[in-house]
Amino acid sequence: MPQREMALAARADELSRRREPFVRATVVRAQHPTSARAGDTALVLAGGTIEGFVGGNCVEASVRDYGLRTLASGEPLLLRVMPGEPVRNQEEGAVTVANPCLSGGSVEIFLQPQLPAPRIVVVGASPIAQALAALGSVLGFEPELVAGSAAQPRPDDAALIVASHGREEEAALTAALQASVPYVALVASERRGNEVLASLDVDEELRSRVHCPAGLALGARTPEETALAILAELVSERSATAAPPTASAGTARPAGAADGVESTAGSGTAEPATALDPVCGMTVPAIPATLHVEHAGRTVYFCSAGCRAAFLKDPEHYAVVS
Repeated sequence: MPQREMALAARADELSRRREPFVRATVVRAQHPTSARAGDTALVLAGGTIEGFVGGNCVEASVRDYGLRTLASGEPLLLRVMPGEPVRNQEEGAVTVANPCLSGGSVEIFLQPQLPAPRIVVVGASPIAQALAALGSVLGFEPELVAGSAAQPRPDDAALIVASHGREEEAALTAALQASVPYVALVASERRGNEVLASLDVDEELRSRVHCPAGLALGARTPEETALAILAELVSERSATAAPPTASAGTARPAGAADGVESTAGSGTAEPATALDPVCGMTVPAIPATLHVEHAGRTVYFCSAGCRAAFLKDPEHYAVVS
């Protein structure tokens, strides 16, 4: 493996260990003249920084834009970039972008989001806790077994499940509710569970969010069956609260949005706002990683250094597109 590819692979491993989301961009087809070759790869980080090489500045602008969109949706995408007047044709699993800055050639890039596995904090060392950890891993979660006093739930956790059979339950449940963990559950009988919930120093609205008895009513008898019922309930809850697809580009801007900037944020992980390059008309992410200048009290974004240079030569010639 070439040294550059080894360095990129090591960087991807580092990001995964740190639970930082990124997109792996791979050129799957290149038509000359183009600077990219099939097999070229890059990583698109959550802030829009691109590490590696999949094409020149004009191609990078589209990779950055759609890379961040795939991070928001969690779905892979085939991106086709070709020369022509600005246009975007969307179909299931693929998008074609025409870029007037390209002198010729085209490139197809597969964008694969790499998202950290949703973390489940499991409080306790009981057989049910052990079964939750084992089955949770199979289902693609990242279980973490902890004692109640060591639980440090975060808002981005998928769940906190207390299966400690009476040990250090209240502190862990309270911490999870205050951290807004979306699924909080207590393994206990209804009677004992009500006593535990009544002792929590939180308001009734938060207290009502605790699933107790934990899990769907599947008639579970063994620890493994109980873990299955709990994780089935978690999957059901996550599915019910999943965000709908974000609005496509072209959706009317909300009141108060900056001129030339279009919001594409959905109700889930938000896509970045986008802006139109006033020189070529390309859509680009309105983020610090995109080439930009400050002009007349506003930030103007560009797809490439060429468009930025053209704007700086005669800013008044280009009206900021709104």
